[in-house]
Amino acid sequence: MKVTRRSAIQLSAAAVAAPTVLRASDALASSGSVKVLAWQDYIQPNIAEKFEADTGIKLELTTFGSNDEAESTIRANGGKGFDIVFPSITNSANYVDDNGESFFAAVPAEVNVDAVIPSFIRDSATLGGMHNGEQILLPFDWGTEGLTLNRGKLDIADADLSFGDLWRPEAKGAAAFRQKSVIMGTGLYLDAIGEVPSNRMLDVYKSEDDARRVWGEVAKWIIERKENFGAFWNNATEATAAFKEAGCVIGQTWDTTGLLLNRENSNFVYRAPKEGIITWLDSFGMLKRAENRAQAIAFMNFMLQPEVGGMFANNTGYNSAVQGAAEHASEEFKTQFNQVYTAEVLSNMWWWQADTPFFAPVRNEFVEIITNA
Repeated sequence: MKVTRRSAIQLSAAAVAAPTVLRASDALASSGSVKVLAWQDYIQPNIAEKFEADTGIKLELTTFGSNDEAESTIRANGGKGFDIVFPSITNSANYVDDNGESFFAAVPAEVNVDAVIPSFIRDSATLGGMHNGEQILLPFDWGTEGLTLNRGKLDIADADLSFGDLWRPEAKGAAAFRQKSVIMGTGLYLDAIGEVPSNRMLDVYKSEDDARRVWGEVAKWIIERKENFGAFWNNATEATAAFKEAGCVIGQTWDTTGLLLNRENSNFVYRAPKEGIITWLDSFGMLKRAENRAQAIAFMNFMLQPEVGGMFANNTGYNSAVQGAAEHASEEFKTQFNQVYTAEVLSNMWWWQADTPFFAPVRNEFVEIITNA
């Protein structure tokens, strides 16, 4: 992908936009309700309460823990039942009906698109944000998958950290990971050492044959080291439990897992592996069959306010895609951000690519093989 992290990550004064205000059209939505389907940690009580207080609209929130869960929910309902959904932008192609039409509507003209960091809007086109020439999803937040490490039990210097460290003898029975991610992280490691060439894992998007070749070899290599399996995770709660309850000392996790653990115990750190930190972009959009259009527009504009973006960052540890949001984040958030995202890390990010038709089905086959090993 061609997202330039250096430009996209201007979450500082240089990128501050004027605060978003609710427009006249939003005032029309100062009653009723909006139905939102979001990741389980995205809309926490402080944001929900502020939204209802500021707009007079009732928030009806349903949460999910994985993209697969969100996609199946929308498909099962025929693209209705919700007004706003928060998919990972690279999963956009999975939200289409049998006629190839997206379940998402074009972003309404009343939505303050200018609040989003411009480079994210620009690059979202190749990541899945557009369908048939129309912007259907807006970048909402971004984050990474790297390594969470308990330095009290496994001390590895930042410069030496590698996805390969999941398979160290010292991590026997104590490595945590999401199966669909570990085959990418371990694949990056095996490519870097020349054991499984994959063009930095971009070959798995190239063709089904290439995907099977690469993932087949990576899965075999992982299974040969299955004694290191400590805990599998599929959502933020499970990832945290892998360390706090299952006793894992290292794991391939989302950034929020390690950053929030670090706030409780400084032995836990979240860092980038030298192969390149895996980076994702989440989005939000309005369904074509939304029943509460005016309220949905008010919700989108509310979430695009820098103050709310800062609240979101403080709540989750993820990075808002709203210009100026970091100015409203806590000093703790800013400190952790600077510890993890050094200039070297920002120049070596690996982006999840937009899904190809064969990508998810083939990957799921190898996820099952690893899970059942």
